[in-house]
Amino acid sequence: MAGRDTYLDQLASIKLFSALSRKELQRIAKASDEVKVKAGHELVRQGEVGREMFVIVEGEATVKRNGRKVATLGPGGTVGEFSLLDKGPRTATVVADTDATVLVLGAREFTGLLDDVPGLAHKVLAALAGVVRDLDAKVYG
Repeated sequence: MAGRDTYLDQLASIKLFSALSRKELQRIAKASDEVKVKAGHELVRQGEVGREMFVIVEGEATVKRNGRKVATLGPGGTVGEFSLLDKGPRTATVVADTDATVLVLGAREFTGLLDDVPGLAHKVLAALAGVVRDLDAKVYG
């Protein structure tokens, strides 16, 4: 089992949470569930509605979009963070390559945190704007 500091460091590395304080990250970690999955377990399926995000604590997973491998994720890798905001369809399928430990944060818990932690929504929006700017720069230069 990974230590609490490992969880906080991994949460802090997520763009959506990068501006959060240690205390705010602790609230997110507390609202998350640790889940062990076996190799071959499908974390998310492309096209399905997303209701939670995953942070890989231990292990590896493959990301496939339209059946084509686009990435391999290891510790600190995230899946489904935008589902916390819009509950939209998954843009890829992600399958554990190895036995893995993941943190799962549901949309309901995340929404509760936004309601309970002053300023959290502003920090998340600022981080999201950064993600959109990065994507814009990749697409339009």
